[in-house]
Amino acid sequence: MKTYDEKHIKNIALVGASKSGMTTLAEAMHFEAGQISRQGTIEAGSTVSDYHEVEKEKGISVYTTPLHLDWRHYKINILDAPGVDDFLGEAMKAIRMADTAVLMINAQNGVEVTTEVLWSYIDAMRKPTILAVNQLDHPQASWSETLSSMKEHFGNRMLPLQFPVQTGNEFHEIVDALRMKLYRFGPNGSKPEKLEIPEEHLAQAEQMHKDIVEAAASNKEELLEHFIDQGNLTEDELREGLKIGMLNHEIFPVFCLSAKNDMGSGRLMGFIDNVAPSPVDLPSFDKLDGPATIFIYKTGFEPNLGKVSYFKVINGTLNTGDRLKNISLEGNVQETIGQLYLMDGKNRTPVNKLQAGDLGAALKMKEAHHDQTLSANGSTEPLPPTYYPEDRIVKAITAVNQADQEKIVAALKKLEEQDPSFRYSFDSEQHQMLVGCQGEIQLEVNKWILENEFNLEVEFSAPKIAYRESITRPAIGSYRHKKQSGGSGQFAEVKMKIEPWTENMPDPEGYSIRNREKVDLPWGGTLEVISAIVGGVIDSRFIPSIQKGILEAMANGPIDNYPIRDVRVIIFDGKMHPVDSNDMAFKMAGNHAFKEAVKDAKPILLEPVMEVTLTVPEFALGGAMTEVQSRRGIVIGMDLEGKNHKLISHIPKAEIVGLSTQLRSLAHGQAGYKTRFLDLRPAPSS
Repeated sequence: MKTYDEKHIKNIALVGASKSGMTTLAEAMHFEAGQISRQGTIEAGSTVSDYHEVEKEKGISVYTTPLHLDWRHYKINILDAPGVDDFLGEAMKAIRMADTAVLMINAQNGVEVTTEVLWSYIDAMRKPTILAVNQLDHPQASWSETLSSMKEHFGNRMLPLQFPVQTGNEFHEIVDALRMKLYRFGPNGSKPEKLEIPEEHLAQAEQMHKDIVEAAASNKEELLEHFIDQGNLTEDELREGLKIGMLNHEIFPVFCLSAKNDMGSGRLMGFIDNVAPSPVDLPSFDKLDGPATIFIYKTGFEPNLGKVSYFKVINGTLNTGDRLKNISLEGNVQETIGQLYLMDGKNRTPVNKLQAGDLGAALKMKEAHHDQTLSANGSTEPLPPTYYPEDRIVKAITAVNQADQEKIVAALKKLEEQDPSFRYSFDSEQHQMLVGCQGEIQLEVNKWILENEFNLEVEFSAPKIAYRESITRPAIGSYRHKKQSGGSGQFAEVKMKIEPWTENMPDPEGYSIRNREKVDLPWGGTLEVISAIVGGVIDSRFIPSIQKGILEAMANGPIDNYPIRDVRVIIFDGKMHPVDSNDMAFKMAGNHAFKEAVKDAKPILLEPVMEVTLTVPEFALGGAMTEVQSRRGIVIGMDLEGKNHKLISHIPKAEIVGLSTQLRSLAHGQAGYKTRFLDLRPAPSS
């Protein structure tokens, strides 16, 4: 394997909405580079990228797959990310590790909901970006409508370098306004004829070329002066200006493709090696002569290989046999790099060293995990972890065979390690194992893996909802605890008033307040205890014991044993005995007095309500609103973002189960949503 320096390494992430063609483009690029003799297909399960059994079974990309190509004296590292929005976490790690994001747009649909989500992440990172319009050969493809939707989202920073002469079944010619050539492809694509631009398309191409030159010149003063003097730029100057514009996040070049028929992929690859930034061009690039430092962006588990750690070399040169300190962990945790590999799907190529900016993999690191930084001298600051989206759905998981229950934890730990957007936890309050993920497809995929790779038969179900109880009106409670069984007995009497607690509520009238304490309850909410004892009928030293009794009573409410929250208690009277009164007696008296009061305080059940933001295309708007209402939800706001509508709604948490599946069905896969906890609200009496 040839060794490339940091100037001849290009790291790209292929990202986009489902069916945009990331895996198909990766396949075409492999074919163009001569690394495969024919293009495989997703349908046949024969692509280089989608090699996992679950990907072949489901016919979709599940994991971000590292690939690499040798192309015209450059090495192109490709991170092929899934397009289904359930696996956005995989796409996010690909975007972060790449030096250029290739954001693919389906020419049938234009900018989709998933495209917007990916773009928000790319934009926040100011990642150099290429926009690749794919499937221009599809009968329903529309270049003008796609370009219009892109203009809405990317504005004037979008810079078309090409346009198709035809779309649909007749697509086979691309006008390249950067090189001012017409590329004409045969029925099987691949190498095109390079022709002069026909007269009928020349004016459009010349105007586009002028726009390209002006955009490139505007990024550097010397280029602008040359452009003003000469009226044009040389090819080298054009490349320089476009690269600076991409680095400044001011230019997003647009390319035309049919990845399936290998039309336009070679030209895109040529632009990647000629213009797209290499690691050394990026402001975040570190010292070449510094200590070897790597960031592990992904962990996988492969049959017959075990644990595989995928990383980017942040600085220095990494050699086989190097010992690195894990600076993301406490203590002197060392890892030895036994062998370095370049990955290409399931194939791996051993190498002796990797330069800064390159991507690689190592086997069987003992303690290292994803999102960790390892360094030769341990002095480097660890890189921050990758952002992963919050859970959109949560399910309870149980083993069909109870004997397998303990094995589930070990399996879930591996699944979370491979994809951190699939999380597991144990709910000690409801005594259930939970998994959180992005949608029903991700859940279905991981169920398949548990059953087929771990031999665990599992069931997913709606999780028990963490309801709460509270009170709606004041009430009085009293209790006398008296116990005599020889020797010292137990005696305590407590009288209290309880009332709903709210922030900044006025002091209770008619009581002489001696002391007060606010308690932040472990299950959420507040308990305020006010001592209004006069005449010393209860010694102040017993007040904490009464409070303990109240807290125990609040752990199980009267409606359905859910914890009680947001209550103010005024202890205003009682009795004690000089011999028989003790902490235990007052704890019992406080417990029972509180329970007595709650019965008359009109207790209510509170349910968690979520703020749910749905993003749907125009044709699915009515169906989405109906879906919200059918789930006891209300739409409180609506906004237009590009061609999509955003609905802000409030929906009880118990009603969100299955929303992901329904939205996908309503909007033909073009909808998405995100949730956040809003508050607790009274549940209906039913």
